[in-house]
Amino acid sequence: MEKLDLKKTRKALFTAPLGRFVTIEAPPVSYLMVDGHGDPNTVPAYRLAVESLYTTAFTIKFASKANGRDFVVPPLEGLWSAPDPESFTARRKDEWDWTMTIMLPDPVDDEAFQAARSKALEKLGGLPGSLRLERLEEGLCLQALHVGAYDDEGPLLARLHGEIMPAGGYDFAGRHHEVYLSDPRKTAPEKLRTVIRQPVRRV
Repeated sequence: MEKLDLKKTRKALFTAPLGRFVTIEAPPVSYLMVDGHGDPNTVPAYRLAVESLYTTAFTIKFASKANGRDFVVPPLEGLWSAPDPESFTARRKDEWDWTMTIMLPDPVDDEAFQAARSKALEKLGGLPGSLRLERLEEGLCLQALHVGAYDDEGPLLARLHGEIMPAGGYDFAGRHHEVYLSDPRKTAPEKLRTVIRQPVRRV
């Protein structure tokens, strides 16, 4: 059985030049999503969100495989926002709103999600109320690769917000998006690989 790998079929969403922003056109994509607020390093809701996403995603994967359509569960992603965009460059994490996500293949529908959600609920004993299947269409984006600790993203974001976007005539058109290519449990902070994506519109 051939296994679908979204990192390969949607390569443009998982690759970018190191430290250099390029434009991409992000197509509509289905995601599992969970919302939350606060410092992801300290709020218990963040850990439950990630656990719920992976449990549900793998339940969908196993059901899909049983029906002859196996796929690789893609890496965790996050959508981030705050009233003040400088919260990100200054790393004021208590101010952050986040939506953690895992991409899913297009054939996964609400029926498959609801079945997986019921099994995940039984396994975990509780799920975030915001756990859902949602379609995201970001369109025009600026995207770059960051290698290093998450807290070292500040200078790259400051350059994006203060130089690159103004120079290109861009304004914000969506939430700050990160794709976590590395597993932080197994990777040294200085070697973490993160795709940074910012949906934009031309002013």
